[in-house]
Amino acid sequence: MTALTDYAKNLLARSLTGRQPSLPTAVWVALGTGGTDAAGLTGEPATATGYARQPASFTGSGTQRNAASLRFGFTAAAGTLTHIGIFDAVAGGNALAWAALGSPATLGSAGSVTIPAESLTVLAD
Repeated sequence: MTALTDYAKNLLARSLTGRQPSLPTAVWVALGTGGTDAAGLTGEPATATGYARQPASFTGSGTQRNAASLRFGFTAAAGTLTHIGIFDAVAGGNALAWAALGSPATLGSAGSVTIPAESLTVLAD
């Protein structure tokens, strides 16, 4: 995942120039149907489907990798999810990065989507 949002690019620029921005202290991973640098991830499923962003922690010295698997549970159909994103809040908040999933996930009924440990990578390139 190398597509930083405009918000994250601004955080990074302020940090590099010593302006000490308020950096996130926790992040949540989300699923959706699209994304742009300006908006980040778009098209998150409705909470009525049982969907919720998942808290994530990352490890690594260069490329960051999710430390544990992330499981998104659904109690109802959510359609086809094609993108993944990182946010600084469990709901609302600021989008930080986004990317297309390696393979779309289609949920026509209740089910789950799991992102295995160390398979979500973040690199500011």
